[in-house]
Amino acid sequence: MIDQLNQFEKEALAQLAGLADSSALQAWKSETLGKKSLLMTALGELGKMPKEERPIVGKRANEIKRTLEAAFEEKEAAIKAAELERLLRAETLDATLPGRPVRRGRLHLATQNLRQIYAIWADMGFQIYRSRDVESDEYNFELLNMPQHHPARDMWDTFHTTTPGVLLRTHTSPGQIHAMREYCPNPIRVILPGMCYRYEQITARSEIQFNQVEGLAVGKGIRFTDLKGTLTDFARRMFGQNVSTRFRADHFPFTEPSAEMDVECFVCGGKGCAVCKQSGWLEILGCGMVHPTVLQNGGYDPRVYSGFAFGLGPERIAMLKYKIEDIRYFWGNDLRFLEQF
Repeated sequence: MIDQLNQFEKEALAQLAGLADSSALQAWKSETLGKKSLLMTALGELGKMPKEERPIVGKRANEIKRTLEAAFEEKEAAIKAAELERLLRAETLDATLPGRPVRRGRLHLATQNLRQIYAIWADMGFQIYRSRDVESDEYNFELLNMPQHHPARDMWDTFHTTTPGVLLRTHTSPGQIHAMREYCPNPIRVILPGMCYRYEQITARSEIQFNQVEGLAVGKGIRFTDLKGTLTDFARRMFGQNVSTRFRADHFPFTEPSAEMDVECFVCGGKGCAVCKQSGWLEILGCGMVHPTVLQNGGYDPRVYSGFAFGLGPERIAMLKYKIEDIRYFWGNDLRFLEQF
């Protein structure tokens, strides 16, 4: 058997040296290293050989196998290089042909919508103020008039971190405290955009992560009529002068009095659908006069200063504007959806 293997190795290497194309090389590999080759047959029949021959034949067969595999890889690289050289010499490159067009990217719909909102509020005299996504319990709840065990905390399903007292902000309202403490005692007109996080069920109109734009105005003599007029003007600039809006009384612990502002559902035209919960209206923001306790926590004397605040959902505004039926499309990364805008 040893002599047969030696002869097999010699003939296989001689055949390999004469090959010049990839198809012949693959045929050689199948014949020489395939399951039915003499080499693999010898390795498969070691158990039938006498005990004293097994280690000798097995060792030699494996040596030949490694030699042939190394020779095959070397020959394969040489043939591929030669074929590429022949291909490059045979083909010519026409430099006058137009290149492949490069598809231009675009801003995500959420980003486009946010920039439009920024532009509207900037035109109305509001600055952009950035605050952090990871907040302390103190800023997210306590300084906003929600102490420990306050029932209002049940309004927000919160992502808590492993560090006690540190969480992902449930709303952009903590930014009010940051802004007031930075600008006090000067008047304030700012919007505070950013991502919020809530541990709640994902539906056609709610997500666990979403953008929010908080608004805050603090000064002397600010009234609820200023709040209502400002937000109505924003809605007209965003949706057109004929937009229908309404304010509903509500409760937020950091504003008093509080309200929610609705816009007529453009998806169904006010008839009722899954997006507006069959009501014909879609809430786009909550608002109210800044609670005296929050003003005081921000450094302002509530006997001298007053202010209003609001928090709007940009994705819901985009849903109204473009008649989008499911908020989950914003984060699905489906190009069929994103390339429409």
